[in-house]
Order: sequence, then C-alpha cells, then structure tokens
Amino acid sequence: MKGVRYIFVLFLLLLSGYAGAAEKSSAPEKVDVKKIIFEHVKDTYEWHITTVGEKHVSISLPVILYSSRTGWELFSSSVFHEEDNYKGFYISYLGDNEGKIVELDENGAERRPLLDLSITKTVLSVFVNALLLIVIVLCTARWYRHHKPENGAPRGFVGIMEVLITMVVDDIIKPNVGKNYKKYTPYLLTAFFFIFLSNLMGLLPIFPGGANVTGNIAVTFALALCTFIAVNFFGNKEYYKEIFWPDVPSFLKVPVPMMPLIELFGVFVKPFALTIRLFANILAGHTVILAFVCIIFITMSVSTYIGTAMTFVSVVFTIFMNVLEFLVAFIQAFVFTMLSSVFIGLSQPEHHDSKH
Repeated sequence: MKGVRYIFVLFLLLLSGYAGAAEKSSAPEKVDVKKIIFEHVKDTYEWHITTVGEKHVSISLPVILYSSRTGWELFSSSVFHEEDNYKGFYISYLGDNEGKIVELDENGAERRPLLDLSITKTVLSVFVNALLLIVIVLCTARWYRHHKPENGAPRGFVGIMEVLITMVVDDIIKPNVGKNYKKYTPYLLTAFFFIFLSNLMGLLPIFPGGANVTGNIAVTFALALCTFIAVNFFGNKEYYKEIFWPDVPSFLKVPVPMMPLIELFGVFVKPFALTIRLFANILAGHTVILAFVCIIFITMSVSTYIGTAMTFVSVVFTIFMNVLEFLVAFIQAFVFTMLSSVFIGLSQPEHHDSKH
C-alpha cells in the first residue's frame, strides 16, 4: 500500500507541475494552448522554476555571444528583464529567430550573432543529467569495489543497474555488434543510460527536471553524430568495399555507379533516422501531456460544470500518458542503442572467403 501511495503522490506532483506550467501562461478568459506547449518544449535562456503570485521564480543563465559588431560578449540573461535591448542585443519574438538573441545589421534587419554559445535551459539540463549519470555510475562501481562475488547479488538500486547493464550488453550489444563488442560497449552503454535518464528527467516538471532534452533536435543530432563517427571512422575495409564496390552485377556499378551512390546515400540516412526517431517520439509525448492538461483550463473558461467533469477526464488521461511516457522513455533508449549497435555491427563485416 505504501508503494501505491507513493505512486499516487508522484502523479499528483506531475499533474500539478504541468498545470502550473499551463496556468502561468494563461488568462482566465482565454487559454493560448499553442503558446503554453511551445513555451514548455522550446529552448530558453532562463529556467523557469515556479510562479508565486505574480512573481516568476527563474534561474537566469549566462549568455555567451560573438558578434562581428562588438566581438565577444558575456552577460546574464537577466538583463533582458530590466531592459529589452542590451548593447544592441535583444530576444526576437517574430519569424525564424523567435526566442533567439538577435541584433540589427546595417540595413535594420534582424540577424543572429556569428556564434551563440550561451548556456540555455537544454544545455544546463544536459550538464545536470550527465553529472547525475556520473554519480549513479560511480556509486554503482563503488558498491562492487567493496563487495566480493561470494557476498551475493546486489539489491535495490545497484541491482536494478546490474539488470539494465546486463540486458543491454547481452541482448543488444553482443548479438548486433559481434566479436568486437567490447570496443563499443562503453559508448553504447553511455548512450542508453543518458537517453533513458534524460527521458525520465523530462517527465518531472519540477527543477532540475522538466527540460525537453531528447525532444530537442540538436541533442538527438549530436547523439546520432556520435554513432555516425563510431560507424564510419572505425569501419573496416570490407565495410567500405560494400559501399563503393558492392557485390552486385557489374552493370549496376559501371559506367553509372548506381549501387555505390545508393549505399553512400544510406550512410547519411542512418544518423538522420536516429535523429528524427528519438526527437519526434519524445516531443510528441510532451505535447500530448500538456494538451490534456490544457483541457482543464479551456473547459473551465467555457463552463464551471463542464470544466469540473473534464478535469476528471484530463487527470485520468494525464496519468495514463505519464505511465505511457515512462515506458516510452525506456523504449526509445532501447531502440536508439539497438539501432546504433546494428549500424556498428554492419560496419564490421568479416571477410568472405570464396573457397569457404
């Protein structure tokens, strides 16, 4: 019964956090659902924690820019609360640069600085998740250093980590990568646990959770790029032979290199598929949960009686989606690791002896 109560309290916390995110951007007479959802899923230069009355409690993050006009600039994003324009920089609210820091060029048109290395909400969340993952791994390793095999199997959190690591290595990495699996195991385990942890942290609408890390295409692209490097920089000669001179009839290779072009195209399609698959699934989950929460405010603005009934419906569906997203958090980490293992395994084909 204690476990059930803990789960129920967690769901109430999740719902209240999402409801708070919706309430801070809505007016009693009208709810801008699009604005609420996009404010949650997009990257920002500050981390909003909560709202107390009319006061927004946020963490202002450092802005690091390089502009052809002023050179390097380092300042806090809190300056935009005091004044809209700071040294010629301001946050755009229109067009392709919406939500980004811009400046005006000689013609009075908005343009992005040459470099924007600011620590945004997503970047800070990546650092937090990475640090949390390091702590988890070091604590697990510390347990094994102080316990001998004859003392029995680990329990609790360390036992869960052992199950997950064993599952990833034995069921994903070994069968798909092949005999050189040990070379790629550290990267694949890191990718799995980082994605899984980031997905779980994204379900917590309270600091330091709630950031849309794996729902940010820049993050998923960086993860896919790591797999791309592991595949193409460490692939053997047989792998490149299958790309540029595949074992197909000669007329498909010369004079028009049809098959080599198709194989080369597939080299770049693989990381693109990894990027879009993870990004789209996580972004869709966050969007659906917020949409269900917004139903409460939309129906309340129409009628109190309808709103009361729909509140119950919204709570039920929000709880269901949170449970589903917990499963999706694991599945997406599993799928990304599995596909990466498959792609790496395909880059390590063995030489086929014609006599054999």
